[in-house]
Amino acid sequence: MPATPAVPATRAVPATPAVSATPAVSATPAVSADDAEILARTADAVRDAASALRERFGDVVRHETREELMRALAVNDDLALGILRPRLSQLRPNARWVEEELEGGALPPGEWWVVDPAEGNVNHLHALPEWAVTATLVRDNLPVLTAVHLPSTGETYTALAGAGARVDGRPLRVSPTADLGLSIVATSQARPDEPEEVVRRIGASITAMLLDALVVRTAVPATLHLLHVAAGRIDAFWQFAGARADLLPGALLVTEAGGRISDVEGRPWTPQSESFLAAAPAMHTAAVATLGR
Repeated sequence: MPATPAVPATRAVPATPAVSATPAVSATPAVSADDAEILARTADAVRDAASALRERFGDVVRHETREELMRALAVNDDLALGILRPRLSQLRPNARWVEEELEGGALPPGEWWVVDPAEGNVNHLHALPEWAVTATLVRDNLPVLTAVHLPSTGETYTALAGAGARVDGRPLRVSPTADLGLSIVATSQARPDEPEEVVRRIGASITAMLLDALVVRTAVPATLHLLHVAAGRIDAFWQFAGARADLLPGALLVTEAGGRISDVEGRPWTPQSESFLAAAPAMHTAAVATLGR
């Protein structure tokens, strides 16, 4: 993720003031008694938005220019947002809204909805099944709850801070694997048109993992890899840079499933970090060592 190139500024995002000392995602935010109900209704909203997008899914949407691609991406985004925005705003009327899913960095204090209306949007346009709809409530820069729906499987992944991660109500748990040489690991392109130094860093990290891991998967979007980490199907995921919308849902799911989140050097991860690593706990040290080569 993100799989989608930046859509031209049809929905401007307010300027984000600098925030210092951003807490790590693994810290425990204040969760209210109503948050479980909010999560259930958020899950309903993402399912309904995904259902609307599924009606448009099937044939490859052809485009000959970047402008045509952007317009097609925006149609999907606007369709899903037309369902999500009123529903989520009703749930938390005072929560502000992050308009651009490719934005990164810390948020001002308070509650924010961080939503990707079509995570893996470019896959959707190419008739590939790897796409989803996500919504995450962030409170003082900590994800409180998240819901992710995968139309290709019909699954809904949810997590509530301090209360675990689930898929369709079943608990999720990360892999117990401790040997990197027996592991499936994954990475993703954070956004199109990466700076050359980031592209080269991605390439070097893939090479390092190809030498040390059993299998290396490379695809977009990031959220789908992170769902697999939370479910114990993949042992580690890493990415350089990245946006809030493609990392926060998976970060909360992995954390609540017992995984470990950091940057690729093993330091606590925040939305301001320049890299991201999610791994099964027994795998984390080896992954850091490999990515640090």
